[in-house]
Amino acid sequence: MRDRFGIDWSKTPGTQFWRAPHLTRRTFFRHTASAVGGYFLMPARPMETIARAGAQPIGKAKYCIFVLMSGGASHTDTFDLKKGSWTPAAFNATSYDGVDFAQGAMPKLAAQMDSMAFARSVRSWAAVHGLARDWAQIARNPVSSTARIAPHIGSVASIELSAGKDQTLPAFVALNTGTDSPGNGYFAPEHAPFFVSPGGGGLGNTVHRDGAARFDQRFGLLLNLDAEERALNELGAGTREMLQFNLNARNLMYNGKVDQVFTFAADERVRYGNSGFGNACISARNLIRAGLGTRFIQISVGGWDNHSNIYGGPFNAANANSLIRQYDNGLGTLIADLKAEGFLDETLIVSMGEFGRTIGTLNAQGGRDHFLQQAVLFAGAGIRGPRAIGSTDDLGRMTADPGWGRQRDIRSEDIAATIYSALGIDWTKVRRDDPIGRGFEYIPFASTQDLYGPIHELWS
Repeated sequence: MRDRFGIDWSKTPGTQFWRAPHLTRRTFFRHTASAVGGYFLMPARPMETIARAGAQPIGKAKYCIFVLMSGGASHTDTFDLKKGSWTPAAFNATSYDGVDFAQGAMPKLAAQMDSMAFARSVRSWAAVHGLARDWAQIARNPVSSTARIAPHIGSVASIELSAGKDQTLPAFVALNTGTDSPGNGYFAPEHAPFFVSPGGGGLGNTVHRDGAARFDQRFGLLLNLDAEERALNELGAGTREMLQFNLNARNLMYNGKVDQVFTFAADERVRYGNSGFGNACISARNLIRAGLGTRFIQISVGGWDNHSNIYGGPFNAANANSLIRQYDNGLGTLIADLKAEGFLDETLIVSMGEFGRTIGTLNAQGGRDHFLQQAVLFAGAGIRGPRAIGSTDDLGRMTADPGWGRQRDIRSEDIAATIYSALGIDWTKVRRDDPIGRGFEYIPFASTQDLYGPIHELWS
């Protein structure tokens, strides 16, 4: 059974949480009680020093590309392929060193299997779109007490990796992502996602209708009007933020290097699949190639909420314009280009949805419904494939073998910790600048209880 937020607290055999020998109910409640008592009732939090002393970020990546498959992609049709009577022949299910993959549906990704690993023992906390989607992006329960101030994981990357550095482009760029997604939380505005929906014609809204010369005259007048206050350091926090916002925006205007990132020819668009997702993948490549300060790139690609006609529509392997083929063209070509240009080993790519989908034969509408078990693709940053972390039962119903040191299901918090560690960020860090005054943890309970941590087995 699930609560009103769709969180699964079930004790049924379908819930690995209760069945795992390493995490009995008694152990779970002991951990929970310890977390609540230690975290909220002990001001000194002595365990924090112990836990933090052991945090050793792996630091394999300079950049991260986070691909959010909004809607919840079917795990058993993508990264944890399960073959059965339901499997379309066009999937051409193929084994790569024991890792089954739908080569016919994703041929370009199949060609990059030597750089990919799949985490198959992943389980979402919730089967509700908005809740699970935000959970994956802020690495905590979106209805928890700290969620309202929680920044996106990309904003954490921004504040950690861009502090004190000159930035032409923001450190966190979100491509094809709705502005209602999680933002910078309580962090300063320069760490917010910079939203762009690229079409190949440059960065829009970066020129003035009266030309560059006239704009610079007006911008200079604005700076002169503020000069006295700046000299006296009398600007309030909001005014200072607005001034910095204006300066950052000016860096993007009439800037040929910035325009070049978001400008690409028709043949490039075709090579990447001639889709919005493909355009975002081109831009992600260009952002890394340009070296203008961007370190975390999110690409959102929707359409995975496939309750009906999954194989006739979005997962139609024979249709080059289907969602799965557009996804393959974009991401497969991106990985190939980054590899050819020498950027793949310093770029971590993570692709995931908010949850998986029901297993085995299709439902009465020829689709798949919401399901907690899921799988995640990792590539780049020195990962060598093909390989799978963990395994599920024969239908993909539940985790059979966690496949990593913590011997339990992988959660969104662990994936975020993996991203932080790969970027050289201490995932156990506790900031003391939060407005609540409680101390803000990058990963909840990682510093005090060591409940979540990176999947370093990806590199072992």
